[in-house]
Amino acid sequence: MEIIPGTEDFVEIELKEREDFLTVRETLTRMGISSFHKKTLYQSCHILHKRGRYFLVHFKELFKLDGKPTTISDSDIGRRNRIASLLDEWGLLKLKTKMNKDTIMVPVKEITILPYSKKDEWVLETKYNIGTNS
Repeated sequence: MEIIPGTEDFVEIELKEREDFLTVRETLTRMGISSFHKKTLYQSCHILHKRGRYFLVHFKELFKLDGKPTTISDSDIGRRNRIASLLDEWGLLKLKTKMNKDTIMVPVKEITILPYSKKDEWVLETKYNIGTNS
């Protein structure tokens, strides 16, 4: 399989149907780090479509891909991996990148997951907008 420069460390995923892209994208808007007193959720991960392949990436990885300065921690990678694992567990996607007992993952309790029914009660913030010059 062709290596796409800059994506070597991303989590590659597979979608069952092309329409699942929108479902995964929307679900990711409700997963991240929250400020409960402000009722704001900061989205951690995005789905990236590049050259016919799909990847789940932390927003800081997208800054790096764009050549912008960023600091990405083990906690950021662990959050991305846990989110990818949960989406796989829920049947929303299939992981092509293998994860094992040595894969860095944060506990689920370190991620806020808003139910769809509660999303209108929160401000959903993104730190990166794919397809724009953010």
